[in-house]
Amino acid sequence: MGKNSKDKKITLGGLLPQEIQGWKAEEKDEIYDPQTIFDYINGAGEIYRSYNFKLLLARRFIKEGQPNIVADLFDMASSMDAFGVFTHDLEGEDAGIGQGSTYKGGLLSFWKDHFFVSLYVEEETEDTKNALLALGREVSSSIKKEGEKPDIVSLLPLEDLSEKDVHYFHNHLILNYHYYVSDENILFLDQKTEAALGIYEAKDDKHYLLLVRYPEIKKASHAYESFTKIYMPEARKSGIVQTEDLKWTAARVKKNILIIVFGASSDSYAKDILEKVSKKISQI
Repeated sequence: MGKNSKDKKITLGGLLPQEIQGWKAEEKDEIYDPQTIFDYINGAGEIYRSYNFKLLLARRFIKEGQPNIVADLFDMASSMDAFGVFTHDLEGEDAGIGQGSTYKGGLLSFWKDHFFVSLYVEEETEDTKNALLALGREVSSSIKKEGEKPDIVSLLPLEDLSEKDVHYFHNHLILNYHYYVSDENILFLDQKTEAALGIYEAKDDKHYLLLVRYPEIKKASHAYESFTKIYMPEARKSGIVQTEDLKWTAARVKKNILIIVFGASSDSYAKDILEKVSKKISQI
């Protein structure tokens, strides 16, 4: 490990306390990078890699007669990716910590600035929950700055959209986790693309809105051609089709952003969504 990595470890470690409500940190922290992440987190390691994480510091807290508490502190390098990895799993209650948080069954997650923090306990009790929340608040207060959300998220219309139904990501594996499109990467998503997925629910209606920003207009058009050719070949020219479930899928390119609506209740509704988002993009 080079000097720069050691310096980063010291910086990360300084954001975590040595003790919280009687739980004391073990002497040695563990540190991982994108190459060694699988030594610590097996299957889920690819999720963090997809959000370009730079460094992970893990610290274990122990207290006699109590379950261990584990703190995972990720340096995501950018606030956009810290927000993004937080949006991967939004189940749980808002704990009011950081710039967004969830708590469920002994797991507290939150993001702030370019950090993503995961705190969990091996067995949930009232004492461990209180300790987790106290630890989360202390770590959050140690992170002095706040970060910006990805601006592509602001293009999602707010009506019928809750914060727990917004996901930001880069690659098609994460897209398929939230909404399956294809085994193949037909939208050409990669680490240079930015994608926002909004899940909208109103009464009995549920539809999905996907926005993908490409580095160039040409690449957005290429992705549109690929999507319509493979996903909706009978409607390549119109960019709108009724699917087998009698819902509507529609797509359009505006500047370097591909807009796709899945599961709209009518063709007119799908077109209306495309128009609303196109106007927002025009104002950028």
